[in-house]
Amino acid sequence: MTKMFAVSKQSRFRLCGLLAVGALATSAFGAQAPAPRIQAEPNSAQMSLLKGSLHPFAQAQYQVGRMPTDTQLHGISIVFNRTPAQQADLKQLLADQQNPSSPLYHHWLTPQQFAARFGMAQSDIDKVQLWLQQQGFSIDSVSKSRNLIRFSGTSGQVEQAFQTQMNYYNLGGQKLFAASTALSLPVAFAATVANVGNLSNFRPRAQYVPINPRNVRAQFTSAQSGNVFFAPGDIKTAYNVNPLINAGNDGTGQTITIVGQSAVAITDITNFQNAAGLPNKAPTLLLMPGTGGSLAVAGDQGESDLDLEWSGAMAPGAKVYFVYTGSSQNYNVFDSIQYAVDNKIGNIISISYGACETGISSSTATALENVMSQGAAQGQSIISASGDQGSTSCSGITSYTIAQQQALSVNYPASSQYVTAVGGTEITSANDVSGNQYFTAANGTTDANPSVLKYIPEVAWNDDSSQYGLSSTGGGVSTLFPKPSWQTGVPGIPADSHRDVPDISFYSSPNNPGYLYCTGDKSDWSTSSSPVQTASCNSGFRDSSSQLLTVAGGTSFAAPIFAGILADINVSAGYTEGQGLVNPALYTLAANSAKYSAAFHDITAGGPSGTAGVGNQCLAGSTYCSSSSGGTTKYATTAGYDLATGLGSFDVAAIATIWPPMVAPKIGTSTTVAASNVAPTINTNDTFTITVTPVSGATAPTGSVTLIIDGGPSLGGSTTTATLTASGSSAVATYTTQFASTGAHSVIAQYGGNTLFASSTGGASVNIGSSSSGIGTFTLAGTNVSVTRGSQGSSTITVTPAGGYTGTVYLDFTTSNNSALTNLCYAFTNTLSSGQGSVSVTGASPTTTNLLFDTNAADCSSSSTGVGAQPGGRTFHRLGNLRSVAQNTRPSGPSRGPKPVPAGFALAGLLMAGFLGRRSRKLRALAMVLLLGSIGLGISACGGGVSGSSSISNPPTGTYTITLIGQDSTTASIAGSTTFTLTIQ
Repeated sequence: MTKMFAVSKQSRFRLCGLLAVGALATSAFGAQAPAPRIQAEPNSAQMSLLKGSLHPFAQAQYQVGRMPTDTQLHGISIVFNRTPAQQADLKQLLADQQNPSSPLYHHWLTPQQFAARFGMAQSDIDKVQLWLQQQGFSIDSVSKSRNLIRFSGTSGQVEQAFQTQMNYYNLGGQKLFAASTALSLPVAFAATVANVGNLSNFRPRAQYVPINPRNVRAQFTSAQSGNVFFAPGDIKTAYNVNPLINAGNDGTGQTITIVGQSAVAITDITNFQNAAGLPNKAPTLLLMPGTGGSLAVAGDQGESDLDLEWSGAMAPGAKVYFVYTGSSQNYNVFDSIQYAVDNKIGNIISISYGACETGISSSTATALENVMSQGAAQGQSIISASGDQGSTSCSGITSYTIAQQQALSVNYPASSQYVTAVGGTEITSANDVSGNQYFTAANGTTDANPSVLKYIPEVAWNDDSSQYGLSSTGGGVSTLFPKPSWQTGVPGIPADSHRDVPDISFYSSPNNPGYLYCTGDKSDWSTSSSPVQTASCNSGFRDSSSQLLTVAGGTSFAAPIFAGILADINVSAGYTEGQGLVNPALYTLAANSAKYSAAFHDITAGGPSGTAGVGNQCLAGSTYCSSSSGGTTKYATTAGYDLATGLGSFDVAAIATIWPPMVAPKIGTSTTVAASNVAPTINTNDTFTITVTPVSGATAPTGSVTLIIDGGPSLGGSTTTATLTASGSSAVATYTTQFASTGAHSVIAQYGGNTLFASSTGGASVNIGSSSSGIGTFTLAGTNVSVTRGSQGSSTITVTPAGGYTGTVYLDFTTSNNSALTNLCYAFTNTLSSGQGSVSVTGASPTTTNLLFDTNAADCSSSSTGVGAQPGGRTFHRLGNLRSVAQNTRPSGPSRGPKPVPAGFALAGLLMAGFLGRRSRKLRALAMVLLLGSIGLGISACGGGVSGSSSISNPPTGTYTITLIGQDSTTASIAGSTTFTLTIQ
């Protein structure tokens, strides 16, 4: 349970005054708060179809049965769209942020500022949440950007609420689930919804190609076989990265976030760093809250390993984060991106997954673009692999017809207008030998690491073959998105009015020459012939037993490599807070012929033989190719831009010298979070040390950090602030808390910066092992309570174990008249942010705790969340809409979020911002009058009333039956209940 703070009534008044000032600042920075869009109360009797919501793969011919109606589905999402006015405003903002002549040039929004300008009104969020609760769903979270609600329930509730049916499908031997029809929503808010997501477990696929089934037994530069492979030192030499790193531009102060959908083992990254001669620097792992337990998934684990290894290798000074989803299979890597953007984790985000555009419903595409555009507005550079299936990105998806698989298509998110798409190149077979002018000559049986001597000329990656199928760089024309304004000015860009992919390219072939990496993912090991690989990188890059290497290729390598290179460029050019979408800069530089020839490598040939004009057209024969997918006609490499390799690759040192520098950059900072115990026990204190360090100079940063614990209140966690104290050239704060449930827990620290120092984000995770014995059971007992109306009383709860039971018991309750007791305040001795209680049973003896009832409604009605912190540190929750017993399986509950800022705040803010800088005394006086009036309204809105006011009524007198429910935190079948009475006199 997170640490709570007492707030007196006097302090609440002071806090509301501060909130008023904060609202003024927010209004001055951006536009007026969003106006309510939902005018009527949602009514399930009046429904409207959500167009584009049927998953493309949910086809009748693949159905294999209906999903049981009691199947639990967690983290379902409703994503809201933007109004035309908001979308136009965002488009203009993004243009201004990339326009050097604009006063908003590279002035990025925080997630909170983004919400205030482009999110939904809080009253709209409240109405949708209420409707969801009326359908039996429990609310999991509301995004900080106020454009997404996550909720949980059963498949039967989904079917009834959205007028559909949940079915299983057999696709390529996989049993997957999805809604069988387009969804329906209440007419009252249907027009505000972009998508209802997480109702299927169809997942994007990783864009890497393991070397299997070929048996790899070569040395990096081998006298025996002549094969060579890329290690980090080779790429730094080939693309001339070393001059930047040697000059101190090594990514220090930058944060790179890798997103994934599988757990990884830190030992794999450490082994890679040791084998490559890199300093040991472990990434910070952040499991997205609410997505289940940490789980390694074959195929996805290897993908994330190589992403983490190669991004960090290119920017050894950068802080690397790994945001990933857990065991709940209806989450995927796109949810990881949403979480990283919503919490602004990383000023560079790299994704090596993709879904062919044909496989994404139009509503899903709209929802995902909302996330990508938010990241761009926040200064986050999002980089995506373009794909490994050439010009036919749907190839290999067995749910498609042959014609659909062979049709021209591109991958998303590479095709997004807010993403840099990275394609693939390779070196020719003539240059892929040891001892020539590009590689170190063989030295007996000793591995040469690195072995590349200089830049090796590139051709488009196209290793298509009739034996192994497609293996070539993804690229082509988007059918979902129009051509962005910045994709112009370079010879070769098609005049097609569509977004073209990719933007740039780097080495990607698994064969010419292939990349080394380290992974515990056995599906990536070479097992097709003897000797069989039994480990990865336990002897340098080799398996000590078989001497085999772990080798792969794909644009999955190119994307994280560019992410690391961009971190180095950011440092060199002074972008201490990131530079958002970098495509405008890339295309502007390439449009200058002199700069293009000086810094870029134009790709005009392709394939292992280096044939002129060969691009990513299908060359694997009739089994994989059709006339529509190209043969020798689509897509060829050409001078300048082409749809196989984009603008080509570049000399990093050369492009850094011409990259537009940041004007008047702030001093970069790095925020780190360190836990005193990375594996604490339940309900024991753990102290987190937050350190904000300047990249340069001896002056310590000042201010405070915002701490987000377990995703914040909307995910069952909490938020707080901690003041920084100077410690040498760094600034330090500490935060002590305890957690009441097993599994992974996270603490994210956001330093907002100031006029001198740049903002930065850091985080740490801890893991509490399951303490449940998984056996036995327990009984509950509670003492009766009698209180005078307006006062407090406590029930002693006793948990008695039997049959060897030990573990953590979550406690919750319902009453015989929830409606009458809506304003009843309550608190368990150990209260989770959701309002549930927690008690740890460690032995055979009974364990007691307390449930405190407070019948003074004002003690829990001081905010719209129904949570009030009272003297003595006690935090009360309002009974409100209690969850049903069936929904008490996880520590989460309804979160209505803060009340909307009164309109007077926005008006006074605009007046203050617009008039105080002028010379008119009358206007300044008018602004001050409105400001004072707004603060008065704000105090009322913040709950400044007292018990007995007309707006807050205490629970009525009477005797009520309390039903207490207990459930083991990890084994749902171990549960118990009891009843007692609450009498209010």
